Amino acid sequence: MIVTAIFWFISLFFIHPVLVAGAATVNGTTGDSFCSSLMCITATLNGTTVEYLLSSRGRTPGWMAMGFGKTMAGSPMVIMWANSDGTLTLSQRQASDYVEPQLVDSPPRFATLSSPASGDIKYAFTIPHDGKTTQNLIWAFGSTNPGSSDPRATLLQHLDSGPTVLDLSKTITPGSDIPSGGSVNIPLQPYQRLIVAHAIFCVFGFLFFLPAGALLARYLRTFSNVWFKGHWILQWLLAGVCIVIGIALGIRSVVEAKAKHFDDTHKKWGIALFVLYIVQCLLGAFIHFLKPANPWPTARPVQNYLHAVLGLLTIGLAFYQVRSGYKYEWPMVTGRGDLGKGVDIVWYVWVVLIPVLYAVGLAFLPKQYRQEGEKKIKAGVGYAQHDE
Repeated sequence: MIVTAIFWFISLFFIHPVLVAGAATVNGTTGDSFCSSLMCITATLNGTTVEYLLSSRGRTPGWMAMGFGKTMAGSPMVIMWANSDGTLTLSQRQASDYVEPQLVDSPPRFATLSSPASGDIKYAFTIPHDGKTTQNLIWAFGSTNPGSSDPRATLLQHLDSGPTVLDLSKTITPGSDIPSGGSVNIPLQPYQRLIVAHAIFCVFGFLFFLPAGALLARYLRTFSNVWFKGHWILQWLLAGVCIVIGIALGIRSVVEAKAKHFDDTHKKWGIALFVLYIVQCLLGAFIHFLKPANPWPTARPVQNYLHAVLGLLTIGLAFYQVRSGYKYEWPMVTGRGDLGKGVDIVWYVWVVLIPVLYAVGLAFLPKQYRQEGEKKIKAGVGYAQHDE
C-alpha cells in the first residue's frame, strides 16, 4: 500500500503534468493575432501551412490585405476582396515602392483561398509555412471595392495600414481565444528613425530658432545695438545647422525606404521651403554687409521690407509644412497611424503664440522708426541698410 501511495504521489505531481504538457504540444494549436482600429489578423499554424484570417472590425471593407515583410516596398502581399456575386478574389501582389502593388504570377509562396467565416467582412487564406515562428507582417485596409473579380483590378489607396509582428509558437488551448500579439510595441524601422530625426531637427530649425530670431529682432532692436548679432546667430548659425541636417536626414530616409523623391506635396514643399530659407538668409546678408545705395534716401529701403515679409512667410509656411508632415506624411509613409492629440495641441498653441508675440512686438515700431530717423539726420545719410 505504501508503494502504491508513493506511485500515485509521483504520478500526480510529476508524471501527470508532463503528460498534460506533452498533450498540449501534440494536440494544441499554435498561432497569434493582431488588431488595428479597422481590422484584425489571426494566424493559425497547422503543421506545414498557416491559415490567416483577415476580419473587419465592423466597417465593410473594400479590400483587406497583408504582406510578409517590414515595409510595403518589396514585401509579397495577399490582397482580398468580396465580389457582387458572393465570391472572393485573392490577388498576390508586390510593389517595389510606395505605389499600387501589381499582380505577381509566380509569388514566393502560393496562397489558397479558404471559405470566409462570416459574410463579406472576414476573408481567409492558407499559405505554406516558411519555417519561422516570428512573422514580420504588414497590413492594409481599403474602403473602396475594386468593382471587379479580376486579380489585376485597380486598387484605390488604403484607408489605414501598418506593420505588426506575430509569434506562431504561442499555444492555443481548445476553446480559448488566440492571444493577441499585436499589442507589442513594433520597433521603428531604420528609415522611420531617420524620419523622426528629420522631424526633430526641422522643427527646432524652422519653428524654434527662426521665430526666436525674428522675435529677438522685433523686441531688442530698439533697446540694444547688439540685436543683429543675436539675430544672425539664431537665424543663420543655429537654425541653419538644424535645417541642413534635417533636410539631409529627410532625403536619406527616402533613400532608406526605397521610395521616390518629390512624389508628394510634403517632399516638394520641403525643398521649396529650404530654398526660400536660403534666399532669405542671402538677402539679409546682402542688406547688412553690402549696404546697397537707396534710390529714395528719405524712405526706408524696399529690400528691408522684402526681407521682413520673406522671413514671416518662411515661418508661416514652416508651420504648414510641419503639420503636413506629422498629420499626413508620417501615417501614409509608415502606416503607424496618427501621432495623437498631444502633437496637435502643441502645434495649435505654437501657431497662435508666435504670431501673437510678434504682433505685440509691433508696438515698438514707432520707437524704431523714430530712432532710425534720428540716426539718418545725425549721419546725414539714408536709412541704415541692416534695419529690416
